[in-house]
Amino acid sequence: MISTVVVSLLLSSYVSAHGWMASVTIEGTTYLGNTPNASPNRSVIRQINDVDPVKGASNPFMNCGQDAQLAAEVATANPGDQIQFSWVNGDAGPWVHNVGPMQTYMTSCGTQNCASFNSSDASWFKISEQGRITTGGDWFMSNMNSGAPANVTIPANIAPGNYLIRHELIALQIAQTPGGAEFYPSCVQVAIAGNGTGAPTAEETVQLPGAYSDSDPGLVVDVYSNRDADYIFPGPPVAAFVNATFSATNSSSNPSPDSTVNIFTPPTAVSSADSSATSSSCMDRREVNDDAYVVRPAQQRPRTLSRVMKSLVSQ
Repeated sequence: MISTVVVSLLLSSYVSAHGWMASVTIEGTTYLGNTPNASPNRSVIRQINDVDPVKGASNPFMNCGQDAQLAAEVATANPGDQIQFSWVNGDAGPWVHNVGPMQTYMTSCGTQNCASFNSSDASWFKISEQGRITTGGDWFMSNMNSGAPANVTIPANIAPGNYLIRHELIALQIAQTPGGAEFYPSCVQVAIAGNGTGAPTAEETVQLPGAYSDSDPGLVVDVYSNRDADYIFPGPPVAAFVNATFSATNSSSNPSPDSTVNIFTPPTAVSSADSSATSSSCMDRREVNDDAYVVRPAQQRPRTLSRVMKSLVSQ
């Protein structure tokens, strides 16, 4: 009886420590994702099958997440649109990890609709990287512990077309040795309008996996021992055309040491009058269906145990 209770408690805490992208909001329009390994609804977010992190820089699931499946829908967007990525833990509550960078990549699906695009050999370019809010201070990721989303913007001069947007969280709480970093990537399918011409150079694109090594200084790091040390983001730099756009429109801004251009100020605290509405919108499920939003009950927990917990229970 005691062992059963212990396993149940371990299961609850372990599942809660991981998670997935529950929704994405593009310029005010919210698209709900699917609970990992659940029967899918139509979405613009590619569904994963496990709340566990992707481990190892060469893991094929580095691309769009654990066994990510094509999504049925494509969101419409415009250059300069603001995007909010909302992540939840394994119990559909607020994200729990609070140390490590958040990075955003894009790749072109070419003339192909992204709903059928195989991204395994895609060429990705970086549009945003977010580290510590201030030198020695908290990480941008920690804002999500209160239910706030991660905020990014689509480059203002990006060429129109079909794109995948890949948002990635890298949790570094056990990254003191190689292989300790935990990756949480997720991909959103979009079609961008406009008449921009911005695009990355070939040298600025990478493949995922392929962009990182488990020995990269940004992936083998003790984030607790020297909080004032400059953090070295893994992967390529933010594409030059993105930086140029930001510099032209925000010439007076000064990025913090651990955060580059294209980063929004973290959301302010929600007042008590607004908090109930905010928590409700984070938990409701909305399905895009012929321009209508269907509100469903709160996110369900994943149907199956994670790989680690399966081994625990079997013991």
